[in-house]
Amino acid sequence: MYLYAIVICLIVLIFALLGVSKLLALGPMPELAAHAGFSTGAYRVIGALELAGAIGVALGPVVPLGGVLAGAGLLLLLAGAAATHVRKRDAPAKLVPAVVCGALVTWYLVLLTGGAG
Repeated sequence: MYLYAIVICLIVLIFALLGVSKLLALGPMPELAAHAGFSTGAYRVIGALELAGAIGVALGPVVPLGGVLAGAGLLLLLAGAAATHVRKRDAPAKLVPAVVCGALVTWYLVLLTGGAG
């Protein structure tokens, strides 16, 4: 049970911080958006989706279907991030955060749906 709570907290923290940073165009976010080929406005939409995913994951223990949908949405966003890094021919190290977050979200989905036993 503690492990499940820790996984949820990590996902919520990561995606809430990323989402708010993109929504408010904080720090390097405008430059990262331009590098990825997105306008700041489009990056804000991605940030809103990340924030919505974080909220959905947080509510997952109470509303499991919402948690599953939020997790699936975050996996789609992460797949898009990985594809963007590949398309832009970024260094392989740039893929690591998307892969690690994808593994974390997948782990959450397994725990949420009872697939771990």
